[in-house]
This record gives sequence, C-alpha cells and structure tokens, in this order.
Amino acid sequence: MSHARNSQVVEELRERIAHLEGCASRKAVVLPFGVPEVDERLPGGGLAYGALHEVAGGGSGTVDGAAAALFTAGIAARSKGKVLWCLTRPDLFAPALSQAGLHPDRIIFCESDKEEDVLASMEEGLAFGGLAAVVGELVRLPMTASRRLQLAAEKTGTMGLVVRRWRRQTEAADFGNPTASTTRWRVSVLPSEPLPTAGVGRARWLAELMRVKAGECAEFELGACDAKGRLSLLPVSRDRSDTSSWQGSRAS
Repeated sequence: MSHARNSQVVEELRERIAHLEGCASRKAVVLPFGVPEVDERLPGGGLAYGALHEVAGGGSGTVDGAAAALFTAGIAARSKGKVLWCLTRPDLFAPALSQAGLHPDRIIFCESDKEEDVLASMEEGLAFGGLAAVVGELVRLPMTASRRLQLAAEKTGTMGLVVRRWRRQTEAADFGNPTASTTRWRVSVLPSEPLPTAGVGRARWLAELMRVKAGECAEFELGACDAKGRLSLLPVSRDRSDTSSWQGSRAS
C-alpha cells in the first residue's frame, strides 16, 4: 500500500472518531484564554464550546472554591450572552464575580436544595441553547450525569462549566474519578503580586490542566482574572509553599 493510500486511510479513521465523539468532521468553536502558552495546549486553541469542563480548587480552596469559582467566572465573562449559574449553597458573592468580569446583570441564578436538581437545571439550560454558558456547583459528578451534560452541550454548542466544591477536604478524592468532561482544571492560590507599598496585590493562581481530550496535561502560574475576565502568564516561582499571602474571600 502506498504512502498516499495510508494517509487517506488514517484521515478517514480520524474523521470517524471525531464524528463518534460528537465533534463531527468540522472544526470546533473555541473560546481562547488569550494567553498563547495556555491556548496552545488546548485543541483548537481554546476551551471548546459545546463541551463540558470541570474546575476545582486546590489546597485550602478545595472546600471554599473561591479561586475555582473566579477562574470559571472569568471564562464565562469572556463569552457573550447570559450565564446560568446553578448551586445549592447560597453564598455566591456577586461583587467578586463582577471583579472577574462577570457582571451580575448577565447571570441567571438557579438555587436548588439537592444536587440532583442542579444537574437537571444544568441539563435543561444546556439543551435550551440560548445561553453563553451554564455553570453548576457540584460535589459529585457521576459518569452517567456528566455524559448527559456533555451530550446536551454538544447539541446546542453551549459551554458547560462544573465547579467541583466539596464540603470536606477528604471528599476531593472524587476528583480522580473519570467523567465525560473535555477538560479538567485545578486552581490553587499562590502568594499575591508584591507591591512597592503596603497592601495586597493582584491575586495569583496555579492552574493545573489535569485532563484534556486530544491534548497533554500542563500547569501555569497565572495572574487572576481582571475586570474583563482576562488572565496573564507569570514567571514560574521557585517556591510555591507559601500560599498565605492571598486567600481570597469566597467568590461562590
């Protein structure tokens, strides 16, 4: 078999696999972070629309979920349109989301008593197709539930964002279980940006890309979202052990 024939067979197989994964053979629509070092690690150059993405806090943020919520808010802020945010704990701090670029006027809050209702609301929001993004705060994300959310997102092209927030540190082990999410992130707090005068500088995060379909894992030291949801890449620090300089109030 000739080299040209081999290439044709490989290309046909790739198209079939892409179709089975719900991507079809067309190029996926993505939302870039605007940071080349991050975008080049993501297929298509950004976070895929019509897909589910997971974000969790690391370290002390495992329970409060502040950095994870702000990271997610920055993603939603860079999209266009209304954002549905589903949750069970009524402690989302709207001014903090606004500082990350996501103005409260753009958010539709959906509060439920049970996580099952959050999943149902997320699925309905993704299936609606008229939203920029659908966010849900969840302790558990079973494979079956994540697959339903992924399929709903694929049908409408809406981005699904799950903020994994646990009530106890030990529950974070669930983050290692497989889901249908396209990407999985863990965001931890680093010492804030130093200032020449007394005060607290811009927050800094360690963003770990723990899983990405058709890509490789990576980690980045980032300046937290500005008022337009934008991130900035920071030089890699030599010591990450001190994370006490900025703990950030609970954004969610």
